[in-house]
Amino acid sequence: MSSLTSLALARAAGVNPQTIRYYERRGLIPRPPRTGAGYRQFPPDTLRRVRFIRQAQALGFTLKEIRALLDLRVRHGVGCADIRERAREKIQDIQQKIAALRGMEEALARLASRCRGKGPVEDCPILDALDAGDATPVPPAGGIP
Repeated sequence: MSSLTSLALARAAGVNPQTIRYYERRGLIPRPPRTGAGYRQFPPDTLRRVRFIRQAQALGFTLKEIRALLDLRVRHGVGCADIRERAREKIQDIQQKIAALRGMEEALARLASRCRGKGPVEDCPILDALDAGDATPVPPAGGIP
């Protein structure tokens, strides 16, 4: 495969061309050489890198974390244990977020159960609880991330 323009790269990776520019600005993909007409010419391995970024995002990694993973890939002396540790840290982060979401769900369910769904909005117990500050979910053990 020869070099790819931004549009060809975006299409092959299934992303918007603006995503390619954004990744380039954020330093997630290297700035490619340009043709005499100014078109970016990405090397074929950039497609693999963009797909890697998208897969990592789908697993919940932030762009900052993805950059760190990409850096670890090329850093001398780094092994699979280092990558596994990053994955375990992300699992803990996700578990904390799930616990926080469950707390929000429970708080909202309590509020919804107080409401008959009838009457004027001035008498709505959900709005009253939000006004009074009674709607805040109880943080899970370990706190909200």
